[in-house]
Amino acid sequence: MPKERVNLGLDLRGGSHLRLQIDFDAYLKEHFENVRDEIRNYLRKDGIGYLDLKATEDAVSFRIRPETIPEGPSVIDRVRKLDDQLEVEELEGDSYVVRFNPNALRVKQEQLLSQSIEIINRRINETGTKEPTIQRQGDDRILVQVPGMDNPEQLKQLLGKTAKMTFHLVNEAVTPLQAEQGIAPAGTRVLPSANDSGRTAIFATVALGGELLTNANPSFSDGQPVVEFTFNSQGARKFGEITQANVGKRFAVVLDGRVITAPVIRSSILGGKGIIEGNFTVESANELAILLRAGALPAPLNIIEERSVGPNLGADSVAAGEKAVLIATIAVMAYMILAYSLFGVFSVMALLMNIIIILGTLSLFQATLTLPGIAGIVLTVGMAVDANTLIFERIREELRNGKNAVASIESGFKTAFGTILDSNITTLIAAFILFYFGSGTVKGFAVTLSIGILSSMFTAVMLTKLIIVLWFGKKRRVSLPI
Repeated sequence: MPKERVNLGLDLRGGSHLRLQIDFDAYLKEHFENVRDEIRNYLRKDGIGYLDLKATEDAVSFRIRPETIPEGPSVIDRVRKLDDQLEVEELEGDSYVVRFNPNALRVKQEQLLSQSIEIINRRINETGTKEPTIQRQGDDRILVQVPGMDNPEQLKQLLGKTAKMTFHLVNEAVTPLQAEQGIAPAGTRVLPSANDSGRTAIFATVALGGELLTNANPSFSDGQPVVEFTFNSQGARKFGEITQANVGKRFAVVLDGRVITAPVIRSSILGGKGIIEGNFTVESANELAILLRAGALPAPLNIIEERSVGPNLGADSVAAGEKAVLIATIAVMAYMILAYSLFGVFSVMALLMNIIIILGTLSLFQATLTLPGIAGIVLTVGMAVDANTLIFERIREELRNGKNAVASIESGFKTAFGTILDSNITTLIAAFILFYFGSGTVKGFAVTLSIGILSSMFTAVMLTKLIIVLWFGKKRRVSLPI
């Protein structure tokens, strides 16, 4: 028998409910800005002259000076080497447009959604929260429900951070005064510091991406909290090359659009390890390490719906649900006993076993019970005796037609089974559609309803027949109390 308790959903236990939307446009804009920078470097490297190189939210466009194209691969073939998911279209006047092909765009959106769900799950679980519900909704939305979460603001802060870390070289040609005034040449961005202590001018090109990190842990350096990080082999090689070629220059660590720290590279770092200093507290260093270990969200998440349920309201819902199930069960039991006498008692025994099987199945699969789920159980209680009603009425009809007790019982169960099966299958189809197309509480209702239907078919037909046969077999009955 299952030993675990049935998990209570958000509406029964209390907690936080967030509906998030992925900002896919922001992701594409940033991606094409990076593609633009890669194309610029690639064309310069090959000595190809270009004009009007710019990035938009869905493409990169530029013009080429034909006289500067060297022999060998065409411009289209050269650009395609950057990313095989990109399409390069040649227009009039030696102009080119680079964008994702439609299939790649759909695949990219699916990947972003799946990656975001996985990262959200890792972030929540690493903070010690149990039994979260994280579900996809549509093409760009994610539902997050965390039962028992006492501090919803902490959840919002944790999920609201993109935790996207990148490394950039600092543009030393920009003076601190110019940086404060936001004055910077093309290819340079001016970003605020994480502690609002000033602004730093960095080269817009990402020297090293945070996705190459393999681990991050809070630590201490000179008595101050820091975050230690480790790159994978590719990141370690790039990190070593960058630090080796830029000794004496400042190297900025940027997290979510803010410069955490910008230390001077004293020597080359070839081991693939480093530390992030940024006037951290122990708590903030631990939080940053969690975010970096879980991975960066690939795109910003916007909170479009927020709800919280207090534990007191959840307790009231549990009490009301228990009362509803109890009243429904007693009412059904009373009706069956009054209508079918001893056979009604047999159906009541099967009904009680049906409820035990439902709760045991929810416990076994660690399903989450919600308020609509309780409604599904209440509905199942009423539907569970439908099969018994069909069987008992058929037995009565056979007795009125002059058949003996044994033949009436056998005929009642045999002839009613087809009708019972058909009616339950149609209800199961409806429950499956609710589960497939529904979300959250609708799925909870569909789950308990489906379990209840399958359980009731077993208890109302197999178990009730077993009880009747055992009762009948002790002493051959001439008449039946039905």
